[in-house]
Amino acid sequence: MTLLAVERIKLFSTRSPWWCMFAALVVTVGIAAVMSAASDSVTISGSQTGYTFGMAVVMVLAALAVTTEYRFGTIRTTFQAVPRRGAALTAKAVVAGLLSAFIGLLAGFGSWAIAKLLSPGADLALNSTDRWINVAGISVVYGLAAVIAVAVGILVRQSAGAVSLLLIYMLAVENLVRVIPTVGDKIYAWLPFTVADRFISGTGQSTSSSPLSPGWALAYFAGVAVVFLAIAIAVAKKRDA
Repeated sequence: MTLLAVERIKLFSTRSPWWCMFAALVVTVGIAAVMSAASDSVTISGSQTGYTFGMAVVMVLAALAVTTEYRFGTIRTTFQAVPRRGAALTAKAVVAGLLSAFIGLLAGFGSWAIAKLLSPGADLALNSTDRWINVAGISVVYGLAAVIAVAVGILVRQSAGAVSLLLIYMLAVENLVRVIPTVGDKIYAWLPFTVADRFISGTGQSTSSSPLSPGWALAYFAGVAVVFLAIAIAVAKKRDA
């Protein structure tokens, strides 16, 4: 608990987390507002269209949480105070993940609320498991995406490089894989953010090509996050800070 408290204090000692939180909420809820204002028949999943853009901001926040320490050399002080590098880096990932999950919760329900306000005639009742996952599931996905971003930050160690890599992959690379002849669509169906979209979309209304059920999609995405973090920690233990 002490490590978590320390990482929380370090994370909020700069302005960037606050700006990232604000930006993630504005872009996610803002897109929901535009969608709802443009149509009286907006759906639950339609109200969450902007979640990927908010997730991109959240991943930037998580990556900066670790790369900033490498940039200013404070990571050496962290490792001197906590010789168990794995524990220190895991605490950093947990704090970033929890904060991102909270942002996702606000973004999901904020988008749903603004859609309900602007489209009162639309069927936006949370009366099924799929619909709850559409809204509340954003929180889980944001949290796991933040863990992946922390792992990439540990591996790359440079803010610009880590942020660029995350954004390019998330917003472009997965979709570009589909243009590979013959095997492109098969590979695309198993890429992490495609699978995460399968979890959020639920059964019967998913736009994702993943063959997994929502439950297994979540387990798969969580497994990817854990594997990435484990690899990053193993690498961090073997190289100089």
